[in-house]
Amino acid sequence: MSDLTTTNPNSNPKSYDDMTKEEQTAYDAKEREREKAEQAALPYQWTQDLQTVTVTVPLPKGTKGKDLNVVMGKKKLRVQIKSSSEPILEGELFNDIISDESSWTIDDSTLSIELEKLSAHIASHQWWPQVLTHHPKIDTTKIVPENSKLEDLDSETRGMVEKMMFDNRQKQMGKPTSDELKKMEMLEKFKKAHPEMDFTNVSSS
Repeated sequence: MSDLTTTNPNSNPKSYDDMTKEEQTAYDAKEREREKAEQAALPYQWTQDLQTVTVTVPLPKGTKGKDLNVVMGKKKLRVQIKSSSEPILEGELFNDIISDESSWTIDDSTLSIELEKLSAHIASHQWWPQVLTHHPKIDTTKIVPENSKLEDLDSETRGMVEKMMFDNRQKQMGKPTSDELKKMEMLEKFKKAHPEMDFTNVSSS
């Protein structure tokens, strides 16, 4: 988030990293309110964990499964009431899903869609900033999994999640990610082992 700026008529634009703790807190609160308003305006609500994205869509009272046309493609989602000329929602998904393992149900005039993230099956866990690419994003660097959910993960997956959380925090502060830190450490060790070499033009990034 180091590229975020705040405007001040009496000074140059200030980056997030240059803000005081109080300014960052105020900025974050303002961003959360904006984000909340944008998400509330969507025709659905959604939540996620590392495995799935859950989308809930309010439907006209009495709507049954037979009344709906729900398409869950690899990277496409479409929900439409058959008697309507326009879909309730339609667009490209943020990332790929496994269609065969995704599902939908209707309960009390509410459609619940469970989208199985492909990333969870290829050891590349990822938070989604949005469901459909043309809709507003949320700030995924602010997502903090519940400790109980982290404890339920196997050691390898938990390690990946903690690394992802660390990297998100580092990027937010404009600092190196864990992979970049490892490269820097390796370069420093190599420099010490070979003092006779000229590393003037070698970048650690």
